[in-house]
Amino acid sequence: MSPRDLARTPGAPTHPVDEILPVRRLVPAALQHVAGMYAGLTAPPLIIGGALGLTSAQLSVLLAAALLVSGLATIAQTLGPFGIGARLPLTNGVSFAVVAPVLAASATEPRADALPEVFGATLIAGAVCFALAPAFCRLVRFFPPVVSGSVITLVGLSLLPAASTWARGGNTEAADYGSPSNLALSAATLAITLAIHRAFSGRFLGRIAVLLGMLVGTLIAVPLGKVDLDPLADAPLFALPEPFAFGTPQFVPTVIATAVVVMLVSMAESTASLFALGAVSGRPTQGHTITGSLRAQGLATILGGVLGSFTTTVFAQNVGLVALSRIRSRYVVTLCGAILVLLGLVPVLGSLVALVPPPVLGGAGVVFFGSVAVAGIRTLAKAALGTGHNSLIVSVTLAFGLVPVVAPDFYERLPAPAATVLGSGITAGCLVAVLLNYLLNHLGHGTEADPDPIDFPGTGSAVRPPTGRPVPGNDPAPPAPAPAYEPFGHAPPASADTPSSEAIGFPGPLHPLHSRLNHPRARSIRQDARPVQQPDPPGRAAPSDGW
Repeated sequence: MSPRDLARTPGAPTHPVDEILPVRRLVPAALQHVAGMYAGLTAPPLIIGGALGLTSAQLSVLLAAALLVSGLATIAQTLGPFGIGARLPLTNGVSFAVVAPVLAASATEPRADALPEVFGATLIAGAVCFALAPAFCRLVRFFPPVVSGSVITLVGLSLLPAASTWARGGNTEAADYGSPSNLALSAATLAITLAIHRAFSGRFLGRIAVLLGMLVGTLIAVPLGKVDLDPLADAPLFALPEPFAFGTPQFVPTVIATAVVVMLVSMAESTASLFALGAVSGRPTQGHTITGSLRAQGLATILGGVLGSFTTTVFAQNVGLVALSRIRSRYVVTLCGAILVLLGLVPVLGSLVALVPPPVLGGAGVVFFGSVAVAGIRTLAKAALGTGHNSLIVSVTLAFGLVPVVAPDFYERLPAPAATVLGSGITAGCLVAVLLNYLLNHLGHGTEADPDPIDFPGTGSAVRPPTGRPVPGNDPAPPAPAPAYEPFGHAPPASADTPSSEAIGFPGPLHPLHSRLNHPRARSIRQDARPVQQPDPPGRAAPSDGW
């Protein structure tokens, strides 16, 4: 019986992901997701529109299309109709990775022709994503805890610089960027969020502490003059995106190649975010989850090419909100997607969300970006970091992933495709973690099958699997059976001898070609580790208690 069939079985307990919350809790939680992703969602079209010198009307088309496409994609991700979507509390938005390629295309072509070429390439990139989705679903077995934990941690750490930019004012060219007033407003928002979370711990108000903190922070920013009301006055009441509003799409091979590379980067980042969301939601990522999610992402990108939006990706900041609030219902994010669609059709409402100043977003971002990193650290706790191989994998992965964060121009002299891939810290770290895990843990001897002595719960004994010889001072004992992990987090209840942290399992072997349970050397190790039964001396009966 599949996990989805189990969820539909009458009398089966409802997983928190499938829980339908009452309206009084559903609406604030959805608004919290909208507020958390709005700045990151609207930033790429604003930057691109400003660089291309678009008029206010053209910029409104870009913003409306981005909101509408992201909302529809988010709804598909949470509901999963016809196998399209992850059926998780997952949000989709415009990838920031498209900014550099679009600006590069506008530098080599007249500005009037840049967007038709970009949208033509976006159509092709979306089709590539949809076609490659079934192949990407097989990546799940390449992500044991040492890999997935490293990548999840890297996702959270890579987002923290965005929070620091917001905390200083968002616009690096503004006169007050990094001013004490901006930093104080960001710190006040953070302090208010933490105070609400502590005062209402365990209650619903504590779970929407980020939303309440941003609301109070915005109210504090009004008398300080940091809330811009001009977008609210200039926004039209209603706007319906027009297909191909910027002209007939043009298909230029060089622009298409760059868009496909950006799409592959986005797919890798989305896969990493899916593992993070699976860890924090209690429903571990499966192969069909990745397939459905990438199909929705590909279709949303195709729709973006038609309506005037760009490549979409999973928004990791919303994963942090799920971890912080512990509200895992996917229907909360469904309502978030519906609100985004409404904001795209009614720009006046979207301008209300835009009133939140960047320093307020920065203070809140510290909380939910850091929550993603904590989820990764908790996943790493399930890996055998006592061995030199796994600790080395984690250290090199974090180093490669954080280099583009601390030195953004590190790869600027490389060819454009290589710079795009390595310049994304999440993608570079993900590739390094998978490669090192295979090279160090699955080729040759001295691999992850050689951990430190294993203490078996409740026996007071230990064995060293590589040799099967008992550790001095401990009586040898047979190894305890490995816990049988069930998909979607339906693991057996933890006993006194089973750590509760094992309730979430990661499906599949560590590598498709190297299943340690079937490896000949692993079988010999388990046989050698068993205690040898010594025959009783002649004329002496064995005691009845087995000792």
